[in-house]
Amino acid sequence: MTRSAFMEKLAKQEREHYINEMVKKIDNRFTLEANVKEALLSVDREIFVSDIFKHLAYNLDALPMDSEQWISSPLTVAKMTQYLEPKNCDSVLEIGCGSGYQAAVLSKLFRRVFTIERIDSLLQEARSRFKELEIGNINSKFDDGTRGWSTFAPFDRIIFSAAPKEIPSVIFNQLADGGILIAPVEEYGLQTITRYYKRNGTITSEVIETCHFVPILKGKEY
Repeated sequence: MTRSAFMEKLAKQEREHYINEMVKKIDNRFTLEANVKEALLSVDREIFVSDIFKHLAYNLDALPMDSEQWISSPLTVAKMTQYLEPKNCDSVLEIGCGSGYQAAVLSKLFRRVFTIERIDSLLQEARSRFKELEIGNINSKFDDGTRGWSTFAPFDRIIFSAAPKEIPSVIFNQLADGGILIAPVEEYGLQTITRYYKRNGTITSEVIETCHFVPILKGKEY
């Protein structure tokens, strides 16, 4: 084995160690289902973190990104993913692609992932990461996420990665009957992770826990 190959192998083992330790820390605070744990182990969070914060990539902290955005804590990503109940599902729509980390985790659990980002520079960076990781089942779009993606609707699951004050009716219309929508909804200055169910055309909801996400904004930013 050449020295470069040996160093590459060593670096890979080190990354795998840090990812395993990160997922263990998550599991100690929030019991993970086997499929969600496997998805988290399959995605290297460091790739999605800005260079200046890479030494913090495996901590359970949200980290700053460009355009005054944040990459969510891996604990939050784990919770949001598991709250989706991603078993026996085909498609998921994510509103707010950001760094692409949440979409990458979802790509390990769904056959088709659709993600929308309103800030073009962030979307281009996320796309380059998907390409680097050879993830082929993520479809991305530069658009105002509050409009959804009607071309590929209905979706089995929908997830908001930024906080709306309410869920637009057009988004509920794009949720399949029997589907689940997860969002960090803001009301009276308080954000709560809320799970919505669509059954026979009727929407019901339950509040799961408090949270803190950046607010969702309308329009596109070039």
